[in-house]
Amino acid sequence: MAFQLKLETLQVEPDGEVVRIWFNRPESRNAHNQQMVKEVGDLFMALNSQSEYRVAVLGGNGKSFCAGADRKEQLPEPTNDLEARYLGQLGRRAARAIEDCEIVTIGRIHGHAIGGGCCFAASCDFRISTADALFYVPEVELGVPLPWGATPRLIHEIGASRARQMVMTSERIDGRKAAEWGLVHEIVGDETELDAAVGRWTERILSLPSVSVQMAKYQMRGYSQMSRMGDLSEFDGDASARAIKTADAQSRFGNFG
Repeated sequence: MAFQLKLETLQVEPDGEVVRIWFNRPESRNAHNQQMVKEVGDLFMALNSQSEYRVAVLGGNGKSFCAGADRKEQLPEPTNDLEARYLGQLGRRAARAIEDCEIVTIGRIHGHAIGGGCCFAASCDFRISTADALFYVPEVELGVPLPWGATPRLIHEIGASRARQMVMTSERIDGRKAAEWGLVHEIVGDETELDAAVGRWTERILSLPSVSVQMAKYQMRGYSQMSRMGDLSEFDGDASARAIKTADAQSRFGNFG
C-alpha cells in the first residue's frame, strides 16, 4: 500500500476517496530537499495502484505551498557519474509522476510556489490558489536553466509566449495574474477560503462517474504526449549539473533571496 512508504518530508491524510498530501517542512516554507523530491516521485507512482482514491490534493503545511530548493542542504558527493545523473533526474521524475498519476490531482497553492514548487503545482491537473500566492521560476536569474521538464510543461499549460516571459525573465506573478495566464483554475481571497474552494472542485469530480473521469484524463494525457515528441527535458539534469559550475551560478545561487 502507498502509505507504507517511509515518508520523512510528506504528510499523507486518506479521507474516503480523497487523499490529501502535504509538503511537511513548514520550518523552511516547504523548501524541497533531495529527500522530499524523491518521496514525491515514489508516492505519486505508488498511488497508481491505489484504486480506492479518486482525487489527490497536494498542498503545503505552514505558510507556503513550496518555496523552491533548500539551498542550505549539504549533499554528499555522488559515488560515481551514473549516480550523479540519476540524482540529477529526480525532479523531472517527481514532476512527471504527479502529471501521469492515474487519479485526478489538485494543487492547493498558497504563499510561495517557487522553482520546483511551481513545477509541482504545474504538474497537477487543477490548481486552486490564493490571490496573493507567488509563482516564480528563478533559475535563469540564478544562472542555471529551468530543469525538471518544466519548460515544455509550462508551454503546454500557458502557451509559449507566457512561458517565455515567465522562464526567460524570471518574472514573479501573483495568483491573479496566474489565473489570467491559465496557470491557475480558480483564485480565492485568502487561505481561509482555499479549503472550501478545493472542496468544491473535489466534490464536483467525485460527483461524476469514476471511469469516465479517468478515461477523460487518459485522453488528455494521451493528446499531451504529442508535445513530448522531441522533448529534450530528459537532459535537464545534465544541463543543470553543467550550469551550476559556472561562475555566475556559483556567485548567485548561494546568496540569492
